[in-house]
Amino acid sequence: MITESPRNPDEARLQQQIDAGDYWLQRIEAGQTLRITDLEGNQAADTLFFNADDTAERYSMSDTLRGQNNVFLTAGSVLRSNRDRPMLTITADTCGRHDTLGGACSCESNTVRYDLEKRHMHSCRDSWMLAVAEKPQFGLMRRDITHNINFFMNVPVTHDGGLTFADGISAPGKYVEMVAQINVLVLISNCPQLNNPCNGYNPTSILVSVW
Repeated sequence: MITESPRNPDEARLQQQIDAGDYWLQRIEAGQTLRITDLEGNQAADTLFFNADDTAERYSMSDTLRGQNNVFLTAGSVLRSNRDRPMLTITADTCGRHDTLGGACSCESNTVRYDLEKRHMHSCRDSWMLAVAEKPQFGLMRRDITHNINFFMNVPVTHDGGLTFADGISAPGKYVEMVAQINVLVLISNCPQLNNPCNGYNPTSILVSVW
């Protein structure tokens, strides 16, 4: 559902551009608003959410989809935890829908989907693991890498219940905005994928803003 935000980007307390292949890990306080902007179009922002005060509580794809009875995320979606508690609510979305079924690229998925020779190419899981290693103060570990959201990614579900990785429906300047219901850690991998035609084989930057 296309829903625009009344927020003025110039009034954001934080804005940071994240290049393709880089990660972003920050604490967002309850009541703050997070916006992720697709600067050049058809980029994927693979995102994990954790309770900042108890990282054993984290975003749950299954609880979120069961709670809203819809496989796609958009304005009005409540992102729920593995304890079935609201973590964030999507309040604005100019892309239209986002994926939470397709998972993140990894050494293993690059090998299965593309070619054995692609297994060493940089992946979102690599970026998350680097974040965990470089930012120990947040208390995250390898075992905390679980369900994620692929903001701006188009993964239609077939009539047989399968997944297809289709051309993107995002465009330059499209954004998704959400309000934190609890204190959360946000871990984003700006996808470095070079093998998927969804981004035209050209991963690009995103912009993260916080109010």
